[in-house]
Amino acid sequence: MSGDGKQSQRLSGGRRIAGPKDLAAAFNASPDALDRLRVYAETLALWQRKINLVAPGTLGEIWHRHFADSAQLLDLAPAAAESWIDLGSGAGFPGLVIAILLADRPPPRPRIALIESDQRKAAFLGEIVRKTELASVVSVDILCTRIETAATRGMMKSADIVSARALAPLDKLIELALPLLKASGVGLFPKGRGVEAELASARRTFEFTYELVPSRTDAEAGIVVMRAASARSKG
Repeated sequence: MSGDGKQSQRLSGGRRIAGPKDLAAAFNASPDALDRLRVYAETLALWQRKINLVAPGTLGEIWHRHFADSAQLLDLAPAAAESWIDLGSGAGFPGLVIAILLADRPPPRPRIALIESDQRKAAFLGEIVRKTELASVVSVDILCTRIETAATRGMMKSADIVSARALAPLDKLIELALPLLKASGVGLFPKGRGVEAELASARRTFEFTYELVPSRTDAEAGIVVMRAASARSKG
């Protein structure tokens, strides 16, 4: 559905992505991308023993719950985008997975900035970029800083795309994204079963158009594709 504020239709998920073969079929991922994602999965499992990168119950379903769930955002991104900011990247979902899959596409590719305030998680992101040699084909910046600070906003150029997954309610995401997003930019925000309530709450503070795209990985989830966002005038 698109952004007239009406209730969305019931969302439906796609088939389960059990591993590299399924992900390649679903998202046309190359052997190089799959190799990088294998390294990613192995490294995440090692680091997970020391720091909590993902919910423990999802570790065995990383190809579906994290890789595929992130990958589906790529087809929603404007083809001409030159810059992409991922807020609260955590273990790299969706931003780092997007960067890996972008390596399959011919240049020019958008420059990706991953913003993560936790130093250990930022170090993990850097380790994945190093081990996969991703920076040799895609421009990836890892910024260990808080999203909402004036210093962070001052160092960032406005982006064509801002994404965030499992970071905050939608009204807070829009508040964080607006200073970093071009007027013509797009916000990509995966949301769960409470998305309708979050949309209603956000529309009390912000004006925006949106499309609610059914998730391919979760029958109760959807992706808010937000455009033309601005704060509502007071009074």
